Amino acid sequence: QVQLVESGGGLVQPGGSLRLSCAASGSIFSINDMGWYRQAPGKERELVAVITSGGITNYADSLKGRFTISRDNAKNTVYLQMNSLKPEDTAKYYCNAKIRNRKFGPVFNYWGQGTQVTVSS
Repeated sequence: QVQLVESGGGLVQPGGSLRLSCAASGSIFSINDMGWYRQAPGKERELVAVITSGGITNYADSLKGRFTISRDNAKNTVYLQMNSLKPEDTAKYYCNAKIRNRKFGPVFNYWGQGTQVTVSS
């Protein structure tokens, strides 16, 4: 079993910042990509950012320059620094990780339970 536990969400005013964290634990041999997705009410889940085990990043075009993804491989943790937040960033943010549970085993796709980010004055 693998668990992804997110933290760091909350209520912030427009223009403010938040840092999300997601720690993976459990039966882990290796972690490939880790990423963040978000889903606003009535909308589909969308990619925010992804980072490979080697540190290569990919962002949703609309978020480049405001959001920064990073990871600590020793801690099996991925972070999302969000700056200059806007009301339209309000959503539930989900952590995602592609994890191999054993050597030479298949890679499985895991999701966290989500953390709410609300941007409002």
